[in-house]
Order: sequence, then C-alpha cells, then structure tokens
Amino acid sequence: MVDKAVIAVAGYGSRFFPIGKSVNKCMLPILNRPVVELAVADCIAAGVRQIALVTAPGLLGQQVRHYFSHDPDLEAHFAERGWQSKYEVLDGLHRCAEFTFLEQPRYGRYGTAVPAMIASKFIDGDDFLLLAGDDLLLRPNGGSDLADLVTARRHAGTAAAIAAGTVAGAEASRYGILTTRRDTHGNRLLDAIVEKPERHLDPVAHINISRTLLPGDFVDYLDALECAANGEYQATDAIAAYARDHDVLVHPVTGQYHDCGNTAGWLAANLAAAQIQESAGSSK
Repeated sequence: MVDKAVIAVAGYGSRFFPIGKSVNKCMLPILNRPVVELAVADCIAAGVRQIALVTAPGLLGQQVRHYFSHDPDLEAHFAERGWQSKYEVLDGLHRCAEFTFLEQPRYGRYGTAVPAMIASKFIDGDDFLLLAGDDLLLRPNGGSDLADLVTARRHAGTAAAIAAGTVAGAEASRYGILTTRRDTHGNRLLDAIVEKPERHLDPVAHINISRTLLPGDFVDYLDALECAANGEYQATDAIAAYARDHDVLVHPVTGQYHDCGNTAGWLAANLAAAQIQESAGSSK
C-alpha cells in the first residue's frame, strides 16, 4: 500500500500569461473542478491518505492552500442556505486525506525534481507517488490509473513504477520517450528516458506523463542529482539514474492523457470531460 503523494503545483504558469500571474494554472477548472483536485482524487482512489502539495509562494500558493483547507464559516454559510451538497465534494476531500503544504522558493533551484527534494522530510523513507498537478488522466469508466499503477508495481515486484502514455511514433518528438526492455516475466522495465527524440521509428511510443511510484530511498538519488544543461534539476534524470540500479516498471495507462499546462491541452481536457459527463448523463 502507498500512503503518501507529492504533487507539484509551484510552476509559474508562463504559458497562461497574463492570467497566469494571478491564477495558478493547477486551479484552472475542468468543468467546475480545478485540475489539481482531479489529481488529488486519483491519489485518494489509489489509497493515499497523506498528500504534500508543493506550492509557489504568494498568491498562487495561497489559492491552493485555501482550496484544500477546511473553511467552517463557508460550510456554515452554505448550510444556512440549504446548499450542503455543493460543499460536500470539498468536505469529502478533507475526510479522505490529510494535506501538507510546502512552499517552493521563487529563487534558487528550479525544475521538476525540486518539489520532491523539498518534500524529503514528508517522504521520511516511505513509498510515495510523485506527480504534476497540471496533468490530467480522464477515464470514462471512473477508474484510477494511479490505483492501477500501485497494483501493477506490486504484481511485478519492482522497486518503482512509472506511468506511461501511448502516442503514435510520429508524435514522439514532442515528448520524453520511455525506452524499455522485458524481464523474464514479460514485464516492461525502464531502460532510459529520451527527451524529445528527433526520430522514433516504432509505430507507437511510450511517453513520460509525470506520474511515478517511488520508494523512500529515491531521495538519495535526488540528493546526488546535478543540475542539467538547461539549468534545471530534472526528476527524469533522477528516475533514469535509479533505473540503472533498480528495476522500474513501465506501466501504460488506460485514461486519456491531457497536458493542462498549456491552453490547447486545457481546452481539450474540458471538451473531453464535457463529453464524458454528457455520455454518463445520457446513459442514466
């Protein structure tokens, strides 16, 4: 069982500027729920009960902290007007998980590995899920890809597991590609992570979608991580280093992957969510 998750929501949201200056991109709505809440719900469905949200400083971080903190005055205000059902979704989050808020400084180290570095004391040697709060997996059947990832890691008996999206090989140059090998049981194991390859000859490619199940000793690889050529500390570098010493399962996901960190991806996610909602409504 995996009890902890670290969710990174400290990005600048520069691709959403100028609105990104005042609205955290992870708080942009997918229909009437912020992107990050759907990531939190996926963690809870996987059995997670302790969630660290690594936020930006200032207003952007305050938005996330306020959303995931209990507001008894607002709950009472809604109850007085008979709107309890509107608040129940938030109340359910508070009942299911304990939230820890960690602030990532605006200046200093930057990159996808930094949230896990900041959360090292929270991790405290335990297995944990590491994911980005602005990516989304939508499943019409209501299942949880993170729950599937936890189950797949347990069955494979590997030290870690990384979720993989699947795209046509012709689109591979847009993503970080997961190259794999097979073990004696047929499990797909991580060989390397290739960032935006110029060519990918296979008809399909497995891509990194920033959802990983890691053991507590992964923190040692974060401690040893060096700054990449682009000036960032990259989680993929630490994961690739870990995979050179341990078996890391690559598990293709079922859900539709949407990168909500850009306007096109966010709009596509809303359209897909609306279609799923409409289909569910028409089937009742």
